[in-house]
Amino acid sequence: MRYYPLICLLVLPLAAAQAAKPIRITSPDGAVQVTVDVTPQGQPTYAVRYRQAELLRPSGLGLQLASADLTQGLKLRKADKQTTVTDDYQLATDKRANCRYRANRRVVHFQSPAKGPQLSVVFQVSDDGVAFQYVVEGNSQEVQRITAEATSFHLPATAKGWLHPHAKAQTGFANTQPSYEEYYQRGIAAGTPSTLGQGWSFPALFEVGGHWVLLTEAGMGRTYSGTHLGHSAPDAEYSVAFPQAPERTTPEAALLPESRLPWRTPWRVLVVGNSLRPIVESTLTTDVSAPAQSAALPTAPGKSSWSWVLLGDDKTTYDVQRRFIDYSASMGWGYCLVDALWDKQIGYDKTQELAQYARSKNVGLLVWYNSNGHWNEAPQTPTKVLFEAESRRQEFARIKQMGIAGIKVDFFGGDGQSFMNYYQDLLTDAAQAGLLVNFHGTTIPRGWNRTYPNLVTMEAVRGFEFLTFDQANTDQEPTHCAVLPFTRNAVGPMDFTPMAFSEIRGKERRTSNAFELALSVLFQSGIQHYAEVPEGMAAQPAYVREFVQKLPPSWADVKFLDGYPGQYAVLARQAPGGAWYVAGINGTDAPKTIQLDLSQLGLQKGTLITDGDTNRSFSTQAVAGSTLSVTLPARGGFVVQP
Repeated sequence: MRYYPLICLLVLPLAAAQAAKPIRITSPDGAVQVTVDVTPQGQPTYAVRYRQAELLRPSGLGLQLASADLTQGLKLRKADKQTTVTDDYQLATDKRANCRYRANRRVVHFQSPAKGPQLSVVFQVSDDGVAFQYVVEGNSQEVQRITAEATSFHLPATAKGWLHPHAKAQTGFANTQPSYEEYYQRGIAAGTPSTLGQGWSFPALFEVGGHWVLLTEAGMGRTYSGTHLGHSAPDAEYSVAFPQAPERTTPEAALLPESRLPWRTPWRVLVVGNSLRPIVESTLTTDVSAPAQSAALPTAPGKSSWSWVLLGDDKTTYDVQRRFIDYSASMGWGYCLVDALWDKQIGYDKTQELAQYARSKNVGLLVWYNSNGHWNEAPQTPTKVLFEAESRRQEFARIKQMGIAGIKVDFFGGDGQSFMNYYQDLLTDAAQAGLLVNFHGTTIPRGWNRTYPNLVTMEAVRGFEFLTFDQANTDQEPTHCAVLPFTRNAVGPMDFTPMAFSEIRGKERRTSNAFELALSVLFQSGIQHYAEVPEGMAAQPAYVREFVQKLPPSWADVKFLDGYPGQYAVLARQAPGGAWYVAGINGTDAPKTIQLDLSQLGLQKGTLITDGDTNRSFSTQAVAGSTLSVTLPARGGFVVQP
């Protein structure tokens, strides 16, 4: 018995040492490895490797609450046993119809020395990446508030980034920023300060010694704000930044995250791999997002005509829109979008006539709305009818009775928690009314198109409309388009509104017509709104018109074939029936030859459409065999149809 105290003294330090050992979580294939640890100061960290390559050095974890500091002085209390996550689900409006998610899950629990809220971190590690979220638990019934995150992404010093500057709030047209409509900085050194002084938007792409990392967030509920990467990243360590003060729906509305306990945050998402393939092909943002609460929610992907981008506000008239309905019908497209000012220049009664006419042609009519409450000064109407719940629901019921299929809502005001709720209020009420939704002047997708299947697309990109504003935008289209498959469009449907063969008034378009045709396949959107007008389409060769007519309303799968961000991109997309379409663009100012192995697609024959003698003409030839060599001129493109 006299040895018992000595044994206890020996056992207790041993137990503490064992509890303090780093926690490891690996992907099912063992390639992706996460290590969770605590510094001597009690700061929780995580690190990420892909096989032998270090992708993230030890990076910060933790939350700063108004009532508790959960960023330091913590101990690693325990780690739950690793479990397997299995999820199979369907998506109609994203890159893959049948999604399969397999991951290893482990919950790591930390102990704060103070009484009050306690922190855990849930890690899910899949073959294509890492997702983690915080869980805050405690007995308090008071509303808790998060003032800062200690989350960071500490990249190797040699990393290069393709990063989107986050805009300063209440700038831009009618005070509508940030709306994620800047140009990506390409291949810049990790740690470079943001060009606009507000950090970098998600998604953020990095190359790390031949490996790739895409950072974003997903699973956004109603108890958090949208975030982005901070402006300063010393030693290539990027922090998570909250929205700027004006990014709220009213001056009193929630900006920073607030909720009662228990509290689960959105997921921090890292798509990783030793090539660009997982960056393009991963569905990790929807994999970790909540499924739809009802299978009966409306969703109907398709293609759409749209007059505004090339013809402007003045052509939102009854006669022009009727002509665009006929255009959609002739092309086999399911929709026609009637943009701003329809309520003034056409009127509700005549718009109902248009909707009925469209339905007689098997075309659904979509109509535009200004989102604004107080936050923007955009004059385009209809305005000030969607923000208040009662007005919104009455409006949705009215247009549904008119025969309208969906809405486009524009000019949002930021990423504060109140805006995250406003987006979801719109989606919920639109779903109950049976309306599809397209968000413009908007934040990025965060897995919402899984949770709300009536969300068919979101802009959050410097899209085709900017080409019509000035020549500087037009000049940047080739390289900009060659970045987007690896960044913005990698995390959800993107309403770039591609494909124009017509000239842009007062501008010189730099891309070839074959480049523009390739965008119809290269870019993915639940409803793809095409920029081309009826006269421009009619002027193209019959085989080009036929190609566009036969494009499926949605895609079953995607494969990355070749490319490099900002230089060129080649993707294959599978139609629901199994046939593969291939598209590629050259974003550079020099010719480029691309060698493709089509055997992985089971594609042995097809038709190649590419550039002709000029950048405004096409050529076509048969494809036979499993290999294909295509030489693209500067800013040229191609498609292969089965």
